[in-house]
Amino acid sequence: MTDETRQAFAHPAERAKATAGTDPLDRIMLRDHLREVEIGAFQSERGATQRVKFNLVVEVRTPADAGSDDVDRILSYDTLVEAIDQELAAERLNLLETLAARIAERVLAHPLAARCFVRIEKLDRGPYSLGVEIVRSAPEKPRLRLLDDAAPHPVVVFLSNATIARDDLSDLLDRLEDGGAPVILCVGPSDLPRPDAAHPLPQRRIDLLAIEQNAWVLAARDRRCVVVDSRTELDWAMKHGKISVWAPSKLVLDATEGPRDTAPEALALWLAEGFAARELVLYGGTPPAEAGIPVRSEDEA
Repeated sequence: MTDETRQAFAHPAERAKATAGTDPLDRIMLRDHLREVEIGAFQSERGATQRVKFNLVVEVRTPADAGSDDVDRILSYDTLVEAIDQELAAERLNLLETLAARIAERVLAHPLAARCFVRIEKLDRGPYSLGVEIVRSAPEKPRLRLLDDAAPHPVVVFLSNATIARDDLSDLLDRLEDGGAPVILCVGPSDLPRPDAAHPLPQRRIDLLAIEQNAWVLAARDRRCVVVDSRTELDWAMKHGKISVWAPSKLVLDATEGPRDTAPEALALWLAEGFAARELVLYGGTPPAEAGIPVRSEDEA
């Protein structure tokens, strides 16, 4: 068996390795992802699902950094699974080739993706696998709607300390969950005294950490309140209908254009506008003077 033939039937990772050139890129992969899918051009394939296996390999532009352990600086594995989920949900297709091309295009819309190998196989058409494998490189200008176009629009909710202490907090969270949109909760610092720093930058850190301490106080009151600090975690939680409690330090300090006002309500508005939220809901606190999204106030007690 020649090397070319061996590579043709090997896992896409071997193809990626063999065609990497003199300056190979890092790769992430999804192996043997099984789904029940209605797909196919034959009449016998309509109205019935069949097992389909997906293997994806993506070459990424930014190499892994031993000095960084930051999930926002890598292409998440969830991107690969979500590309499959979104294309399967978009419409019924006849051809594996079309599905593979659309999945690759969706993955390559991510700014870190450089090249994508997609192999899709039907497992139930006989005593064998029938499939297709493609390789695509990222275009200079992505043709596809960007991944963010399909992102859900959350409701960002600011909770005052009085609201966090409410006896009916779980009932309030039930109502927020039933609202039909992902929920991101924001809080201010607790009522406990905070250290005073002699310089504004250290004081900013202290103030942000005080907010994060209070986020953990909220998390202890209801198991649905999961504290997260990265955009990747917030994206994942929104797409899976989870409640998030925002710990602001990372996003605020990493932002090229951070919020000018670090009041807790202003931070909540900055986050809400950044995620194109449906609205910002305030349970207590001071409504911002100007906002690019709808803002409404509710009774905090």
